[in-house]
Amino acid sequence: MIYLKKKQIHNPILPGFYPDPSICRVGDDFYMITSSFSLFPGVPIFHSTDLANWEQIGHVLDRKSQLHTTANHMTAGIMAPTLRYHDGTFYMITTNVSDKWNFIVTATDPKGPWSDPYWIEGCPGIDASLFFDDDGKAYITGTRGEVSHDGTHGSQVIWIGEIDLVNMKLVGEKKTIWSGALMNCASPEAPHLYKKDGYYYLMIAEGGTEHYHSVTIARTKNIFDYYEGYAGNPILTHRHLGKQYPICNVGHADFVELINGEWYAVMLASRLIEGYHKNLGRETFIAPVVWEDGWPVISPGTGKVEWSYPAPELPATVQKPRSVRDDFEGEKLGMDWVYFGTPYEDFHTLLDSKLTLKLLPRSMSPELRKIDLSATKTDEGAPSLSFIGRRLQHANFRISASMSFDACSENETAGLVVMQASNHQFRLERSMEKGQQILRLIQCTSELTGYPHQPHFKGITTESELAKTVVDGGDINLSIIAEGQDYSFYYGKVDESLTLLYENADARKINPEIVGGMVGTMLGMFASSNGQESINKAEFDWFDYNGIEQ
Repeated sequence: MIYLKKKQIHNPILPGFYPDPSICRVGDDFYMITSSFSLFPGVPIFHSTDLANWEQIGHVLDRKSQLHTTANHMTAGIMAPTLRYHDGTFYMITTNVSDKWNFIVTATDPKGPWSDPYWIEGCPGIDASLFFDDDGKAYITGTRGEVSHDGTHGSQVIWIGEIDLVNMKLVGEKKTIWSGALMNCASPEAPHLYKKDGYYYLMIAEGGTEHYHSVTIARTKNIFDYYEGYAGNPILTHRHLGKQYPICNVGHADFVELINGEWYAVMLASRLIEGYHKNLGRETFIAPVVWEDGWPVISPGTGKVEWSYPAPELPATVQKPRSVRDDFEGEKLGMDWVYFGTPYEDFHTLLDSKLTLKLLPRSMSPELRKIDLSATKTDEGAPSLSFIGRRLQHANFRISASMSFDACSENETAGLVVMQASNHQFRLERSMEKGQQILRLIQCTSELTGYPHQPHFKGITTESELAKTVVDGGDINLSIIAEGQDYSFYYGKVDESLTLLYENADARKINPEIVGGMVGTMLGMFASSNGQESINKAEFDWFDYNGIEQ
């Protein structure tokens, strides 16, 4: 067996839009999942034996019967999953704010298949988590709103309840057990329970999932008691380091214990790109943990998440080499590829080493709609978006694709897109104008009055044509090259050198701080007939993603 010795774990361990990590160990194997919001398939699951190298082994939610979400705004769908293992079964509990909220799915093999959802009645709020006690009992902790006794104000609190996992029902009373380390703290959420040395430890996030994010902890000897906060809280944050520090938004952590008794924490954080801009979204990082005087110390000696740590002595994870090019060979798309929203329509085929996208009426940038969080399964069967994409994982990158598509009318478009959401994107698209084939660069931005689930939400979307040129029909190569926040767009015929269409577009337009979301940038291919029916299709021979390490 090969062991990692005197090697390093480099952060982030999951680069790109992989927030809210949850981790568990089964023997020598570690498994980890993250939030996926409005992407389908949902909840990517990864495997490692050394904590340094992670291989995706599937998605927990890969069937339409398991996951409903729509291509409206990326801050919807699946939030904050928790992964646990007990007596031969894997359990995943999470919240789908686009459906009936909190549910559990199970599997005996983490690669799947996973069950259809068991919806948990009377399970309020978000960020539900599972805990298995020594006596075999199971508990859910979560975040819910609570109104003061005099009815004058409300706040978020952490609650706990016992769950019968045979019947998938909460039993007995649900009790409030903590409201966070700071008095009237913002957004106490992401609770996880652990048991160590006779104490129950409750670890949560608070401060909101942006600059003031933090990890705090409390403990008790009776699981239903109110928990005693640690005097050293927060046990992890970067908010005191200022907005120039290159790692920010640190919070939402989960612990894992190694076979040898060592502990580690995984957490979300964001990397800055040329200023306070976080285009990559919230990513997954790791740090060692030690216990002192009955409390955990994350990243001992510095108290902050570092770019690297010495790796523990563990069996090495053998990773398959990753190819820059996807030739679309085989019967299924690779695990990197996802849809935006549940694909209720079949809009793509893989045949003869080509990916073919149907032109669907839904445009790439529809007006954002308010999300009714009290509704259940809104918009089921909603029109699909003919888009297939992958997460951006590097500040500097090049994507390229070979496309065969001729627009038959001025409403037909197809090409490449870089999108932070359906309201902030760059589209390098082919279309028709005055009977000629054209290529143009569209910049889409929006002005928002808040998140789509908030009262009085309104989003006003604006599209600008940054560049346009007449092109010949037939095959065309498209390319986008990014250097930090400068994106340049190229085109050309197959086997010819590429021509610059537009240089140094400002990628700050797709920074989450502007977009108003909690996700990261996606890259991919699309085809749309923009409100009209069409039988036209766009074919892609290959797609390259070449990320350049900083």
